[in-house]
Amino acid sequence: MAMGTIRYWAAAKAAAGVHEEPYDAVTLADAVAAAAARDGRGEEFRRVVGRSSFLVDGDPVGARPHASVALPEGGVVEVLPPFAGG
Repeated sequence: MAMGTIRYWAAAKAAAGVHEEPYDAVTLADAVAAAAARDGRGEEFRRVVGRSSFLVDGDPVGARPHASVALPEGGVVEVLPPFAGG
């Protein structure tokens, strides 16, 4: 298991109710599942995060399966929901 930080932006921050929180997970899929299971998080959180893009230590995850994205010790996962505008 690796420990690090998940940072939420815009609608993801609103749905999570926090700007950032710790992760303790092996993969991005594990970290997202644990975050979704936290008390008070419902369908809106899962919907927003499900449509979001992710960066791990500044590197885009892209279309890679989240279960294949290993999280580093002390890493930062950025959750970026779709943005409108230019």
